[in-house]
Amino acid sequence: TEIDWKAYMQEVEGFTNGTLDYTQLKGDTGPLVYPAGFVYIFLGLYYATGRGTDIRLAQYLFAGLYLLNLLLVFRIYCRTNKVPPYVFFFMCCASYRIHSIFVLRLFNDPVAMAILFLAINLFLEDRWSWGCLLFSLAVSVKMNILLFAPGLLFLLLQRFGLLGCIPKLCICALLQVILGLPFLLVNPMGYLTRSFDLGRQFQFKWTVNWRFLPEEVFQNRAFHAMLLLAHLAGLGLFALHRWHRSKESILALLKDPAERKHPPPPLTIVFVLFSSNFLGVCCSRSLHYQFYVWYFHTLPYLLWCTPTAKLAHMPKVLLLGIIELCWNTYPSTVCSSLSLHICHGLVLLQLWYGTAPPLALHTPPPSRRPAAISKKAH
Repeated sequence: TEIDWKAYMQEVEGFTNGTLDYTQLKGDTGPLVYPAGFVYIFLGLYYATGRGTDIRLAQYLFAGLYLLNLLLVFRIYCRTNKVPPYVFFFMCCASYRIHSIFVLRLFNDPVAMAILFLAINLFLEDRWSWGCLLFSLAVSVKMNILLFAPGLLFLLLQRFGLLGCIPKLCICALLQVILGLPFLLVNPMGYLTRSFDLGRQFQFKWTVNWRFLPEEVFQNRAFHAMLLLAHLAGLGLFALHRWHRSKESILALLKDPAERKHPPPPLTIVFVLFSSNFLGVCCSRSLHYQFYVWYFHTLPYLLWCTPTAKLAHMPKVLLLGIIELCWNTYPSTVCSSLSLHICHGLVLLQLWYGTAPPLALHTPPPSRRPAAISKKAH
C-alpha cells in the first residue's frame, strides 16, 4: 500500500536536490501532476518521516488528519442541522475505502479535502478572505477542488456583487502565483501544463464509474466533450433554478450588494458548494478509488438536505450502502459502475425536486368594501 507514498517522496526529493523544472519531477508512478502546494506540504512530511522512510509515523500523522477532517465536517453539519445523528456513524465507521485512502495509502486527496472543509468553515463564519486563501491552498494540493469553484463564484457574487468579489478572486490567484513562483521562473509552461493539465488521459483499468463502456469510447475526446457539456448544463440549471432563490433575475447578482441586506444563510453556502462538487463528480471523465474522498463526507448532507419523511430514511441509508459497495468493488465491474451512476442519478433527482422553490400563493386583491363587524367583536 506504500506505492503512492514512495512516488510522492521521490517527486519531492527531486525538489530537495534543486530541481525546479516541473517536467523533471517524477516518481515510480509517473511525472508529478499536482500543483506546487502539494510539493511544499509533502516536503514537510518528507523531512518529518526521515526522508519518507518512517511510513508508520506517516500513518499516525494521516490518522490525526482523518480526525481533524471529521471535526471540520461535523462542525459544518452542526451549522446546517439537517442530518440525523445516527448517520454520523456511517460517516465515521462504515467506510473501509475512506479509512484506506487516509491511513493505508496516504494519498494527497484527503489533505486537499481537509483544507477545503476548513475553508468552508471560514465561509460559514463570514470570513471570506481567509476562506478564499484556504480554498486556493486546497487547489494547490490537488486540482479536484476546482469542482467547488462554480459554487464559490456564485456565493461570492451573491455576497459581494461583481466588483466586491474581484478582490477575493485575486486572493485565490495571487496564492497560486506565489506558491508556483520558483517553478514558474524556470519553466512556466512546464509547470502550468503539468500541474493544471485538464486534458490528461486516464487509464481505463482504474476507472470506477465508466467500466460498462468500451475502452475506445472511454478514451474518445468526443465523449469527454459530451461530459463537459453535461457538467456545464447541470451547473447552469442549478444556478438558475436551485441556487438562486430570489425573485429577481440572476443578473441581479452583478449589482451592488448594498441592495441585498443579509449574507446567505449557512444552509445556502453548504448546499451550493456541495451540489457544485457533486455535479462535477457525476460528470467526471473517470473516478479512481482515491477520488471517493472527493464527495464521501458530503453525501449525508446531499441526501438529507431535502425534507425527509420518517419512512424515507431507510432508502437513503440503503443508497449510502450501495454507493459504498460500488467503491469497495475491486476491480470495478459493469454492475458496480452502472449501480454507481444510478445512485448518483437518484441523488441528483432528489436535489432537483426536493429543493424546488415554493410556488407563490395566489392572494385575492383586498376588497374595497369594509369588513362587517361581528356581534362578538362588539
